[in-house]
Amino acid sequence: MPRTAEIARQTKETDIKVAINLDGKGENKIDTGIGFFDHMLTALSKHSGIDMDIVCKGDLQVDAHHSVEDVGIVLGQAFNKAIGDKVGIRRYGSASIPMDEALGTASLDISGRAYLVYDCEFADEFCGTMDTQLFEEFFRSFAFNAGITLHIACPYGANDHHKAEAMFKALARALREATEIDPRFEGQIVSTKGAL
Repeated sequence: MPRTAEIARQTKETDIKVAINLDGKGENKIDTGIGFFDHMLTALSKHSGIDMDIVCKGDLQVDAHHSVEDVGIVLGQAFNKAIGDKVGIRRYGSASIPMDEALGTASLDISGRAYLVYDCEFADEFCGTMDTQLFEEFFRSFAFNAGITLHIACPYGANDHHKAEAMFKALARALREATEIDPRFEGQIVSTKGAL
């Protein structure tokens, strides 16, 4: 059964359409109007193997906040829908990804219990035109709408671009691991409760 989802969401601040395939090849078409954010989402798609089509028309004349947060919401909702009943998935995923001098780490649990622990400090206020405060907003809105527990961090690094990219790539690889079907758990849910 294909693990795919399409979600559309329209508010007075944003108009977003997302389509994903968890079992894809990392193919993507992404246009949020925020160049650096597009770069990060492209990396997330490519390195997770999740096909993503994301279009966002937002109130960028205000700032990028609504667009980034709402893309996280809709992408999280699409992920939650696509992952379905979670039967047979590995459930947990972790990755540490170097980007030159920076290290990004992500550990997650597709648990149905939404939580975010975020630890990264940036030197500058912006990467390109994207406010560096918005990385945490994206990870939070994605995690809470995907129904995952996510711990994501950049414990060290000097270049803000490298820090952000290392975290997005770490998230990508952790998602790839956690969403994989484990043949040892065929037909089972990896939980002592019997449900996630």
